[in-house]
Amino acid sequence: MAFNVQAAEVALVGIFPGKAVLSIDGGAPRTLSPGQTSGAIKLIAVERDAAVIESGGKRERVLLGGQPYSVGSSGAAGDGAVQSITLVADLQGHFIAAGSINGAPVTFLVDTGASSVALTTQQAKMAGIDYTAGERGYANTANGVVQTWRVMLDKVTINGLTLQNVEGTVLPAGSNVALLGMTFLNRLNMSREGNTMILKRRF
Repeated sequence: MAFNVQAAEVALVGIFPGKAVLSIDGGAPRTLSPGQTSGAIKLIAVERDAAVIESGGKRERVLLGGQPYSVGSSGAAGDGAVQSITLVADLQGHFIAAGSINGAPVTFLVDTGASSVALTTQQAKMAGIDYTAGERGYANTANGVVQTWRVMLDKVTINGLTLQNVEGTVLPAGSNVALLGMTFLNRLNMSREGNTMILKRRF
């Protein structure tokens, strides 16, 4: 039986022209140019506010100043699924992570006060969701009462950890950050210590 390599936590802590500063597993920052490697991590490209890395043949986009991105699986291999991830709060105490909905890139804000995964109509369209076919409802927002649509999200991923068939709520307007609410979080074991949160898949 084959086993996955041990998961690594990669954080992008700085960007210079043509270079990225990465911290791997909380270690000392290392400055790399595209094509250079640090351990099992290879830097592919540097963007304005992100870097593209490669590990084990898989490429991921890591946001500048975001929480470490989990690369690899922490469990025995079978389907290659990531079993747990570690998030680090930003300076405002928020847990923000790069992820995707149905394969479409999304930035998530972990929100235990949100009953479901909440996204905007624009994000739903990018994810190929026909939200108008969903169950209609209403929600109180800072802009007053707005119409909502309850939908089923085929696949929600945060830092490589993926859950399928997650209930979501589509709102007509909002920020560019989707809320990672309890329809996702309830299916994980959550633990927090200081500015660190660990999300672990339930078996």
